Amino acid sequence: QVQLVESGGGLVQAGGSLRLSCAASGRTFSDYFMGWSRQAPGKKREFVGSVRWSDGSTDYAGSVKGRFTVSRDNAKNTVYLQMNDLKPEDTAVYYCSARSVAGLYVYWGQGTQVTVSS
Repeated sequence: QVQLVESGGGLVQAGGSLRLSCAASGRTFSDYFMGWSRQAPGKKREFVGSVRWSDGSTDYAGSVKGRFTVSRDNAKNTVYLQMNDLKPEDTAVYYCSARSVAGLYVYWGQGTQVTVSS
């Protein structure tokens, strides 16, 4: 059974930093994209960034490029989202996901709240 467990959310002032973690278990993820998405109140869930487990290549939404970094630790089976220079508009529930490269399987975590005060 695949499990993705996020942690690290919280309240931070604008300009501050947070690091989210996503502990992945239940299968090997070598052929998966590990991603982060977020959903603010009243808005649709949106892509934030992802890392391909096999080679570490990354992709980011334009709104976070240069501020957020996605990385993975193979030994710990954990994916991270380092968020710097946070803005109030970054406030949302952040979700970890695992999507197979072939697109056949998608798994989601339960989400963690990030609140950025102005």
